[in-house]
Amino acid sequence: MKILPTVNIQNGRAVPIVGEGEGAELLPLVAFLLDQGCHRLALVDVDAARGHGNNRDAIAKAIAKFHAGRPKVCIQVGGGIRSSDQAQFFLDQGATWLAVGTILQRSPVMVEQLLARFREHLTAAVDARGGEILPSGWGGASGERPEAAGRRIGDFGFKRLLFLDLPVVQPVQPDFATARTLAQGSRLAIWMGGSIQSSAHLAQAREVAGIQGVAIDGLLLRGDAALTASLALPGC
Repeated sequence: MKILPTVNIQNGRAVPIVGEGEGAELLPLVAFLLDQGCHRLALVDVDAARGHGNNRDAIAKAIAKFHAGRPKVCIQVGGGIRSSDQAQFFLDQGATWLAVGTILQRSPVMVEQLLARFREHLTAAVDARGGEILPSGWGGASGERPEAAGRRIGDFGFKRLLFLDLPVVQPVQPDFATARTLAQGSRLAIWMGGSIQSSAHLAQAREVAGIQGVAIDGLLLRGDAALTASLALPGC
């Protein structure tokens, strides 16, 4: 199963995707992932997603470093992409995929506009906690059920879906039931992240129909050799 190392970026630094913890300098983390043979990378602009500035320059530098380190790579960028100009900027920098999430709930017209221009590059990003769909990773429940969310994404015509499963309690137990529901509703093989935090979770995900890959916090990968062993699988 493919792993998509994911780096959340706040104030120019890599920060944990879930919970509190020590951050890291962005470019050295990208260099570490390259050293492990990584072909895929996801970069998330936390500040832009929350509407408090952006990290576009830092992301552009990270994209450039990743491309320079490997001849063929796949890079996904997300966080605050709400216009065609923003989407085009990241594609021009070398991004392969663009993840859109909040606007799925709040601006279906903008979603249609982005799909009209960038369908081949768009990823539908769905946040959920305890099986409840969230309008964003930092908001309350939307009231939409996973079945309906999956169908809506499929009806939009997305070709790629990322399910960010935000843990409810510790120790973390991935919500594979919601993952299956989203995959069935959207008729897409999905990527799942957030709650996938160990080699044991990775092994469990391999057994779940409808999951094609997992997104794992790049900071966690620094300390788990069993996870980094899967980074070198080529392709998007």
